[in-house]
Amino acid sequence: MSDFNQPRNGGQILVQALQANGVDTLYCVPGESYLPVLDALCDVPAIRTIVTRHEGAASNMADAYGKLTGRPGICFVTRGPGATHASNGVHTARQDSTPMILFVGQVESSFKGREAFQEVDYGQMFGGLAKWVGEIDSIQRIPEILSKAFSIALSGRPGPVVIALPEQVLFGTAQVADAPPVRIAKAVPDTSALAELRKRLATARRPLVILGGTGWDAEGSAALRRFVHDNHLPVAASFRRQDLFDNRDPHYVGQLGLGTSPKLLQRVKDADLLLVIGSRLSETVSQGYTLFGDQPLIHVHPDPQELNRVYHAELPILASLSHFAVAAAQLEPVDASTWKDWTAAARADYLEHSTPPAPHPQLAGVDMGAVMAHLNDVLPDDAIISNGAGNYTVWVHRFYRYRQPATELAPTNGAMGYGLPAAIAAKLHAPQRTVVCFAGDGCFMMYPQELATAMQFKAPLVVIVVNNSMLGTIRMHQEREYPGRVSATELANPDFIGLARAFGAHAERVERTADFAGAFERAQAVGVPALIELCVDPKQITPQARLD
Repeated sequence: MSDFNQPRNGGQILVQALQANGVDTLYCVPGESYLPVLDALCDVPAIRTIVTRHEGAASNMADAYGKLTGRPGICFVTRGPGATHASNGVHTARQDSTPMILFVGQVESSFKGREAFQEVDYGQMFGGLAKWVGEIDSIQRIPEILSKAFSIALSGRPGPVVIALPEQVLFGTAQVADAPPVRIAKAVPDTSALAELRKRLATARRPLVILGGTGWDAEGSAALRRFVHDNHLPVAASFRRQDLFDNRDPHYVGQLGLGTSPKLLQRVKDADLLLVIGSRLSETVSQGYTLFGDQPLIHVHPDPQELNRVYHAELPILASLSHFAVAAAQLEPVDASTWKDWTAAARADYLEHSTPPAPHPQLAGVDMGAVMAHLNDVLPDDAIISNGAGNYTVWVHRFYRYRQPATELAPTNGAMGYGLPAAIAAKLHAPQRTVVCFAGDGCFMMYPQELATAMQFKAPLVVIVVNNSMLGTIRMHQEREYPGRVSATELANPDFIGLARAFGAHAERVERTADFAGAFERAQAVGVPALIELCVDPKQITPQARLD
């Protein structure tokens, strides 16, 4: 620790702790409950402060930053309403295993328990959402609590931490020693477990790798590719983790989530060995906890609480995912001739399923399959694709072929509105990269005001609004459960072009498939945030199903 000779207020001590731990960006909606933090940021230009129009957007941006960097996304919101708004991003970060630290203003400690102005018990509120909820009870403990927050957010299965900031702690002054930057311990795989893995793999006939999780680095991703190639293994991605393995690689066989190929689901059932690396095998991946159970399972995960929590693993391996991949790549490859045809057939099934079909003869408006095919052709390998939730995402995840890690920003908890804030965070973090946000008309209207944030901070992303004038996912379920009885799913939308232009963004409406390529090229070249409204057939509810 290093001692400061001059007294500092709590805000200054906290901001110095953030800087010491490598924070370069934070997202916030300002509040009087943490004014000393805002003031301290004036003296630390190395930390960029992004002011959003809604706390939910700020927390979603922090989640996106955490996904892209592997470092905790930092978010500040005021007490009460600010915290409740920001809870959306905390839930996303929890289910997505994203490192995040949410700082929330809190009433003065002597006022607590009286239902003071905007008072909330954050332990109760966030207890089921965050990995840990803490409150700084004295100014002297700020460095200690910050170190603990970073450590918990990054250790094991990453996730969100919530820290409450009572007013007297931030406004008070004291001489406080700073703590050094947090160092995170990483678990390495046991050598006997690696030997058993190789032995089990050598006796398999129909193995399948299921890839997921967070915390991968470049070395681990490269080692994973070597391990897969050396052993000629088929690789499936878990829900919204498709960017972890190049979809053009002949070993990639598809994703397990929404809109999964029936042939891939059957292949999972037929596998005689599942090597699951990082995935929790959640409800969506497991198709409602029905897909796994009989197959022998090797489960690799960095958090001991996840191993054997839902599914029994014949071989559980506690390890950092990248450390595991590096170690696995050093194993002597096994004879893969037995499953050569198995891998090739799975790849052929994927190519068939992920190739956009000819549009329905009665299709009205823009063909989303053709849109995705065009983007596959023109987007660079490092382009970042974001989306929220809705049936429009089925086209994105089925037909777009991700090529590199940290190119897919999509909430595994199915949060509407995520795409635009995430895309803004991505463009601000990596301004040299192409960033495309997909949003349904309902999804976009969750946070349309964040176009103002994109304009203010000069984030020239492209937003593609897929407009079918309905909440398509719920309408699809309605038609299945209560045919012909439409309730609460029709949308009367604003003029999206006029709305975007009101913010100063470029905007175009596309009503024919043939016009999309030109509109997208102009949107990329214009140099400001751009919105393209796609008018699609409301009857084409998924790539393979129509309402009629």
